[in-house]
Formats: sequence, structure tokens, C-alpha cells
Amino acid sequence: MRLLQGNSYELIKTIPNNSIDLIVTDPPYLIESTNAGSNSALSKSIQKMNDQLAEGVLTDGITNDILEEFVRVMKKINIYIWCNHKQIIQYLDFFVKKYDCKFDIIIWNKSNATPLFNNKYLTDKEYCLYFRRGGHCNPSNYEAAKTVYYQPINATDKKYFEHPTIKPLNIIENLILNSSKENDIILDPFMGSGTSGVACKKHKRDFIGIELNQHFFEIAKNRINETVIKKDFTQNEFVFD
Repeated sequence: MRLLQGNSYELIKTIPNNSIDLIVTDPPYLIESTNAGSNSALSKSIQKMNDQLAEGVLTDGITNDILEEFVRVMKKINIYIWCNHKQIIQYLDFFVKKYDCKFDIIIWNKSNATPLFNNKYLTDKEYCLYFRRGGHCNPSNYEAAKTVYYQPINATDKKYFEHPTIKPLNIIENLILNSSKENDIILDPFMGSGTSGVACKKHKRDFIGIELNQHFFEIAKNRINETVIKKDFTQNEFVFD
């Protein structure tokens, strides 16, 4: 496994062509703070994200330049990418129109979403787009093939790992199991608190993770180190850059 601390837009250029079997990533996207209401947890989350935006840590989505880098490093197009509803068209244009990929939309329906609507629909779901051209999707059973997850936000994980957009580990595990095999190399260029790395380590996948924020990088490194190892990594040592 290799964990890199720095700018994904630069570090991904060091990854060789056609070397990655699967990308699973949750790029940062702007959270709207309009009409946030008085809920303190939500307000704190929004403020934290806005502070990071001011520091240049987050951007509103990602550019086509780094999407081209994703295509370059993958052996075959095989990618799961989390997004909000405003970004779906951008990704469809890039992967489907330009690269003729097949796609699926996976939905995490958050059954305990913050009950604030303010004349809008609830933000009670997140989208994960799966694009493939030559990549494979091979769910092992009916449950693994479902595209909608009804699952609450894990407030304990969110608080303990300090990341405002942490995704459920079991969902990430399922994506990785469906679209890769043991010893495949999985890339997450926006690693956050390391959920994808934990899933890879548990299920005998190699992993490359990149994270710009030093604090989240340290959390990710510790989480992955503490994960129960189910394979011999003697020939594949951890490298922290």
C-alpha cells in the first residue's frame, strides 16, 4: 500500500499509465450554506467545509484535466465516483459521451438525514456513479447487486474520524468487491479519512491513496494501520510520502 500526502492534481501524474485496476473516490464538492437553519451539527459541518475551501483544501468538484488523468492511469475504465446531483451531467458528458462508457447510478439514501427542507427537497441521498469500459461489475449475490442503500449516517464515525462527508464502510467494501479481485490495485485520489483504504486492506486489495489535508491524512494512515490484515504484505510494504 502507498499513501501520499499532497495535491492529487500533481501526485496522480507520478502514477504510471495503465497501472490501476479500479478507482473508488469521493472528490470534494461545495456544500451550499444557504438556509442552513439553526441545527448546530449541520452549521459546524458547513463552517468546517467553508473554512477548508478558504484554505484551498477543497474545490467545487473536479476538472476534466484530472478526469483525463484517471483514464490514463486505469488499465480499463473502471471507476466509482461520488458526487452531488449537480455534477451528474458533467460526469455523464465526460465518461459516456466522450469515452462511450456504460454506467450505473448507485444511491445512498440516508434514513436519518437532517430534517431541514426550507422550501426544498431534503438532501437525504448521495450519488455514486459507476463508469466502465472494459471494467467489470460482478456482484456475488442479489444483495450485492442492489443500487440503493437505505442506511443512516453513522454519527459516531463522522465524529470519531472528523470528516464531514465520510461514507459507510460497508458500501465502499461492496463497490470494491463487485468490481475488483484480490491483489488488484485500487486508487483513491481524494482519500479523506481513509475508508477506501480500510476496505482494500480488509479484502486483500493493494491500495494507493492521496490526501491533501494533513490532518485527514494522519487519520487515514492510522485507520488503515489499525485495520486487521487479511494477507501477507511482506512483499508490498506501506510507503508514506
